[in-house]
Amino acid sequence: MGIISVENTDRLYWLGRYSERVYTTIRLFAASYDSMIDLYLNSYEDFCKNLDIPNIYTSGENFIERYCFDEQDPNSIYSNLIRAYDNCVTLREEIGSETVSYIQLAMYAMNRAKVSQSPLIELQKVMDNLLAFWGIADDNIDSENVRNIIKIGKRVERLDLYARLHMPQTEMRREVDRLAGRIPRTCLKYKKENLEMLKTLVESPEINYYEVVLKVEDLLED
Repeated sequence: MGIISVENTDRLYWLGRYSERVYTTIRLFAASYDSMIDLYLNSYEDFCKNLDIPNIYTSGENFIERYCFDEQDPNSIYSNLIRAYDNCVTLREEIGSETVSYIQLAMYAMNRAKVSQSPLIELQKVMDNLLAFWGIADDNIDSENVRNIIKIGKRVERLDLYARLHMPQTEMRREVDRLAGRIPRTCLKYKKENLEMLKTLVESPEINYYEVVLKVEDLLED
């Protein structure tokens, strides 16, 4: 495979970010679902605060419906999966039809979840298809650069989310190590000083999570 265009490099990166965003937010949503339904309906407010998304929802029930399935809500799981799908389809030549098919299967599962009486079962299938997507991408995509750009998007998104959620230091270190080990193997232009700062931040006895978010979001050159 030849040189990747700037446009497709960006699409690969955001394919990695959006697919990870969907996977992790479904996992977080599923963990909070029972409390939203049975215990503390306003726990969705804490969920929004932790992920730093605007609380535009009127109740726990409204949050569950809109955050999962509202295409008009730019922060919804559904909207992020659509973005992953749109990037994926455009990249069919770079990543292959079989790889694309697993994002399509995730979309089918999401649409089934939207009308299901047991949405968590179908949302689990969305996650399963995303795991299969990452696996088949690693196995089927010949270009190491293409694979690595997707993985960098995935790592950047995970690190961003983990910082917002104040994950333990061991998790933060692992993600920074994975990011630092892979990004030099891509064609991506990144700010080395920000990467070094991320390494320093996650080694601090008390992590400045806000600063981690700033540095990771400003990692790539414009």
